Amino acid sequence: METPDNATDVTHAADEPTGIAAQDWAQASAAQPQYRAAVVDLLGALAYGELAAFERLAEDAKLAPTLDDKAELAKMASAEFHHFEQLRDRLTAIDAEPTAAMEPFAAALDGFHRQTAPSDWLEGLVKAYVGDSIASDFYREVATRLDSDTRSLVLGVLDDTGHGNFAVEKVRAAIEADPRVGGRLALWARRLMGEALSQAQRVVADRDALSTMLVGGVADGFDLAEVGRMFSRITEAHTKRMAALGLAA
Repeated sequence: METPDNATDVTHAADEPTGIAAQDWAQASAAQPQYRAAVVDLLGALAYGELAAFERLAEDAKLAPTLDDKAELAKMASAEFHHFEQLRDRLTAIDAEPTAAMEPFAAALDGFHRQTAPSDWLEGLVKAYVGDSIASDFYREVATRLDSDTRSLVLGVLDDTGHGNFAVEKVRAAIEADPRVGGRLALWARRLMGEALSQAQRVVADRDALSTMLVGGVADGFDLAEVGRMFSRITEAHTKRMAALGLAA
């Protein structure tokens, strides 16, 4: 999971946090049991996402055209697994069973990856750059409303593993060598955008605690209008990433 250096930061946190965002985990979870359930869902979804990202990057390394490229993807896969371990350990620390927290999200995420399996090396790079970044933007938006301890963890595991700049360099070089590649990859990236947003919406809709937090049912959650604005910001950031790749949005 990552948002590359040249992507827009889509979070809009206030200068001075209020409500739950101004509390630590102990305060927030004690005051609102439903908030605890929402955080367990969030960390479970993130943890499975990181585990799936590790598996996918390791698999994509087989498509790498050079040994240097293979090694680069292996390094990124290792970083994703480290993020998974951090989330797993945090779930254990707050008395949540990690496997049980991840299981509700496995089918949706596995389905997304089946439907968007890349056919070649370049499609794999675009998927990591576009698909993972859309997910990261969504989680960063949610993080602005989390307690300080959970927010710090979430933002930490969303740190760029280097895949963004690596993907941009390789994709732009491929398009320069053969401009026809750009049209195919642009269509692929648009498909990824639609699938990723649909998957994010399904994940939220299926989990009552998480959806309640997002639409304002837990303390200072998002209201429905803000959810719409959130997805607009994610779409805008996607358009800028497409431009960075040299592709039409």
